[in-house]
Amino acid sequence: MQNQSMQALSPKELNYIADSITNEELLIKQCAATASISQHPQIQQALNHYVRSHEQHLNTLVNALQQHQSIAPTQAQ
Repeated sequence: MQNQSMQALSPKELNYIADSITNEELLIKQCAATASISQHPQIQQALNHYVRSHEQHLNTLVNALQQHQSIAPTQAQ
């Protein structure tokens, strides 16, 4: 259910979310790559946990953008 009182995101907020998405993607890649070369099962397990955590963060950010998409201005102001 969409919140009817939701306001459009400012350009600064959009840039912050875009940067955060990029950061989360990088963290996912770094954790996954390190887990794949680690020889220690406990370290692999911890890194894989971080991958899942950062994937959840990424999904939250993408969902926030999608929820605001319907109220975004269609033209630059």
